[in-house]
Amino acid sequence: MNTSLNTENTAYQKAARRVKDLKGFYGNLTSYCLVIPFLLVLNLLTSPTHLWFFWPMLGWGIGLLAHGISVFGIGKEWEEKKIRELMDKEKKSANQ
Repeated sequence: MNTSLNTENTAYQKAARRVKDLKGFYGNLTSYCLVIPFLLVLNLLTSPTHLWFFWPMLGWGIGLLAHGISVFGIGKEWEEKKIRELMDKEKKSANQ
């Protein structure tokens, strides 16, 4: 009984963390999609010969890409494997 409750609690915490990560990513993406066009218009109105808006677009875009990679789990298989390994090790030591 206690094990199933613990497993359910762990699953809930993992799901809540996933939702929080997704919410953060989509908030960041929305901000990017609103701010970069504003910077483009501002740049074209103030100094159309010098296109400086590319720099914030590039920097923020790289950060957004890294955030997306971390949220959508590209390369996270090793983390899941290690977590399962540690949980199995803990179960074995608890049973002995």
